Amino acid sequence: MFARTTLFEVDTLRMPLEQAERLFGEQVLPLIKQQPGFAGVYVMRTPEGKGMVVTLWESEQAAQSGIESGYYREQISKFITFMRQPPGREQYEVIFAEGRLRRPAPSTAHTEGARRT
Repeated sequence: MFARTTLFEVDTLRMPLEQAERLFGEQVLPLIKQQPGFAGVYVMRTPEGKGMVVTLWESEQAAQSGIESGYYREQISKFITFMRQPPGREQYEVIFAEGRLRRPAPSTAHTEGARRT
């Protein structure tokens, strides 16, 4: 399994965090789920707008194919106008994994940060 991380910082004067999250959920998430080899995603952020997207891929080839095809660049372009700076990207091999991928309940997603569900 491989993970790709994207670090970002939303300029909250240009776009409220809730609107950026809605854009991601409506325009990026449905498409990323269709990518070959997609295995999961975590999206984390601070109340100030700094955050990280971690996408999980079944293989290094699957992780790299979105970069090579232009898919990744296309998704980033949806957000670049309200980012403080261009997002950073790294790719890692996952060597240990424990637990299950879960989504926080809507009532706790934005208020309790790192709380485990």
